[in-house]
Amino acid sequence: MLDRMPLRRRRTLSCGIVVVLASRELLLCHVTGQRQWDLPKGGIQAGETPCDAALRETHEETGLQLPSAALLDLGRHDYTASKDLHLFACLSERLDPRGFECTSLFVDRRSGRSRPEMDGFGWFTFDRIGALCAPPLARLLGRAIDLERVVADLVGGREALAA
Repeated sequence: MLDRMPLRRRRTLSCGIVVVLASRELLLCHVTGQRQWDLPKGGIQAGETPCDAALRETHEETGLQLPSAALLDLGRHDYTASKDLHLFACLSERLDPRGFECTSLFVDRRSGRSRPEMDGFGWFTFDRIGALCAPPLARLLGRAIDLERVVADLVGGREALAA
């Protein structure tokens, strides 16, 4: 007998880092040519761990070199119908976003020029996520992940290391 259940397409995996401040703000990157802001994140490559992919994507999209030991694993989450998102979190000092640089490029279909994936950076309070981010990311950061708890855990971990 034939199985009448539709085959589930294999879901792709993106990995990223929620860079937060103790003041309950997070780093968002403006997506070139779009309205929305996003986390530094992107697809995992063959042979990479989710942590390695998140660190690489964050470096490519912001220039930040973060130590893997500073990351808190937030796990793998349903993101869109065809994609999962594995996130990590990292506590940062306030850095001037004007010093960030995206080296990951795409070719603009209209102009044919290479452009950076991200063209702006900023620190935003958690209550701005819904207005700035695309709905799937806003839902994930607003419901599935407790950012207040994430910051508390990261700040508590830093204080424990200093003691």
